[in-house]
Amino acid sequence: MTRQATFTPPPGARAYPLGTARGEFAVVDSSPTAGAQVRGVVLMLPGFTGSKEDFSLLHEPLGERGYRVVALDGRGQHESDGPVADESAYAQRELARDVLAQAEAVGVPVHLVGHSLGGQIARAAVLLDHTPFLSLTLVSSGPAEISVSQQQRVKLLRDALAVMSMEEVWGAIQAMGPPEEVGGPARGIGDQEQLRRRWLGHKPAQLRATGHQLCTEPDRVAELAAVSLPFHVLSGAHDDTWPVVILDDMALRLNAHRTVITGAEHSPNADRPLPMARALADFWDSVQTV
Repeated sequence: MTRQATFTPPPGARAYPLGTARGEFAVVDSSPTAGAQVRGVVLMLPGFTGSKEDFSLLHEPLGERGYRVVALDGRGQHESDGPVADESAYAQRELARDVLAQAEAVGVPVHLVGHSLGGQIARAAVLLDHTPFLSLTLVSSGPAEISVSQQQRVKLLRDALAVMSMEEVWGAIQAMGPPEEVGGPARGIGDQEQLRRRWLGHKPAQLRATGHQLCTEPDRVAELAAVSLPFHVLSGAHDDTWPVVILDDMALRLNAHRTVITGAEHSPNADRPLPMARALADFWDSVQTV
């Protein structure tokens, strides 16, 4: 399997609006490969400025291992609706309650996966109620606020969103280069026009609110460690958003399974999807109870 420069759902997957008790959310949903032993259901949450398409290269290999994969756009992300200006709708607790509703709509229990910002939202959901989940995997998602260098980038983005249109900000991002952690494309997924359309689909209030969260998130690892749930901390071998040594320490504090994907950076789902899919499925197989 090679990288896809497209937002088209992968073979065997379908895109549709998932109805929940908290509204509709755009998803890409793929079933286990025909003939594979059915192992379970996975719910995947994207990172800051990301979308469900960031997980496109994981559907097929995880389907071959027997997993149904449901990747989604959170409230105000890409193809999921949300308020344009009201930041209170994107408070972390509200986004966490969305995740609980999404899991219920998909059919609990599920394995929960969150990339970057999505990992911190997933953590908040688990701390509200862990019972819908079989496990939690944090992908390139650290214990507290992002690194100082990335906080500076997010502040620039938030300041720009206060005075510029989404189209104008997109042009500025392109001029700055491809910082996939805070607004540029996740490497290997989507061409420039698809990435532009995704950016324009994001609601400014969502970006401002979640950007602030990334810069101010407290360390809640001790709270999470007290939850009776299997944890997995997965990352690339290099990460500017949360240094890998910080992710190593978080895994120890959580007594979590730890995976480092060689040759990958902040987006191992795009950089090295096959090793990532294998690591995910191996972990889920080890804790599976269905």
